[in-house]
Amino acid sequence: MPIFSLSSKGGIGTFGKEAYQFVDFLSDAKQTWWQILPLNPTNYGDSPYQSFSSYAGNPYFIDPEMLIEDRLLEVYEFESFDFGSDPKKVDYSKLYQNRNKMLKIAFSRFKEDKGYKQFCLDNAFWLEDYAIFMAIKNANGDVSWEEWDDSLRFHEADAMEKAKKEHAENIKFYCFVQFMFAKQWKELKSYANKKGVKIIGDIPIYVAYDSADVWSDIKQFQLDKDLKPKAVAGCPPDVFCEDGQLWGNPLYDWKYMKTDGFGWWKRRIKYVLSLYDCVRIDHFRGFESYYSVPYGDKTAVNGKWNKGPDIAFFKAIEGELGKNLPIIAEDLGFLTPAVLKMLKKSGYPGMKVIQFAFDTEEESEYLPHNYDKNCVVYTGTHDNDTIIGWSNHSPEEEVAYAEKYLNAKRNDGFNWAMMKVAMMSVADTCILMMQDLIGLGSEGRINTPSTVGTNWTWRIDGSCINDWLAKIVAENTEVYGRSGKEIIK
Repeated sequence: MPIFSLSSKGGIGTFGKEAYQFVDFLSDAKQTWWQILPLNPTNYGDSPYQSFSSYAGNPYFIDPEMLIEDRLLEVYEFESFDFGSDPKKVDYSKLYQNRNKMLKIAFSRFKEDKGYKQFCLDNAFWLEDYAIFMAIKNANGDVSWEEWDDSLRFHEADAMEKAKKEHAENIKFYCFVQFMFAKQWKELKSYANKKGVKIIGDIPIYVAYDSADVWSDIKQFQLDKDLKPKAVAGCPPDVFCEDGQLWGNPLYDWKYMKTDGFGWWKRRIKYVLSLYDCVRIDHFRGFESYYSVPYGDKTAVNGKWNKGPDIAFFKAIEGELGKNLPIIAEDLGFLTPAVLKMLKKSGYPGMKVIQFAFDTEEESEYLPHNYDKNCVVYTGTHDNDTIIGWSNHSPEEEVAYAEKYLNAKRNDGFNWAMMKVAMMSVADTCILMMQDLIGLGSEGRINTPSTVGTNWTWRIDGSCINDWLAKIVAENTEVYGRSGKEIIK
């Protein structure tokens, strides 16, 4: 259940009272994990996997009603802004136009205290770069840093000092925003943990080119002398997409990263493990080998596979942060023997998605009877349709096979049949999608890969999170022996 999908005031889900009510629902339903999507600020396209920073938090998640309680905002001020009128959809354009205006009112009343100063000190290793990056971006009409003056693109000392002085107030604003985000998130996570609910976060393997991550540490990436990407990330053509997928993210310079023992990654993973109780690493196979597409290409057809750091990367991470880290490997897609070997050596549980199981051409590893215990089973993910949507739009032969396997008809409890098969599997952990628990069709889909403009907007009707549903989920959780079970050994 993404944070943005909660039903709170102000156009988008937040860390406010509805989030606490959702934690109560999970506790009553005897659930021990809440999996969310990345909490980072969204970039163009509104995807949490394309962000201006891999460390910063999304300012949209700061709850306005809590700002009112903190006397940083008045009710009439909050209500004066238009954040969108559809309670079932996020309107990112309205948020972009108005959210920072509201937060700047709160900032004008904020008094720095010991907690704030300590936060800035503890997070200086990323916060300073992010705050000045955003301040300069604002001053340049929010264009990408590749369009800034060369003196700022190349971090010339005089230009940077001048920018820090000119934009001092806006830099402080961005520090304030991150402090409020961290404060509200820490309180929500603490509440969840006390209620027996742990948080599974998500770390995208790649970062956006237009980000503080790339701008502030260019040596970590495959860039040319003009700071343009030499190549970008994607995935090759397949039966689903004949042109492949062109993600456009800059690629890591793994040789350079190895010279300091992957310090950039150690800092990043240590940080996300401080935010969550467990983390899913997106596109896990990219550490064994990564798909490199020439910069400027319009499709991913001409890409090629290059060798990544492989298991040496994870050994280095464990050497710094300890063994048996609470990590889930997103190992979906075509996996080579080398990737499977890396996964086995890492010891991390992989993912099994039941919607992928019903290929009639061959026996699928995603069929529940083929699982081993060290995995996490999902009926679908944020990139899938809902179960009902899948049954309405998938090839007829696949749905017919699923009906036989699940012993259920697509128009009669099909979503619950698939979820129950997931719960009764031997997988150590089972994650269900909230949309499937309330029986939504494709209107509840979060993301359709390789499309833009309509994704990441779904929001739940708050009345759907209720005691009646919690009781049903709790009963099924107990029936299949999952009450109180935990993941990640």
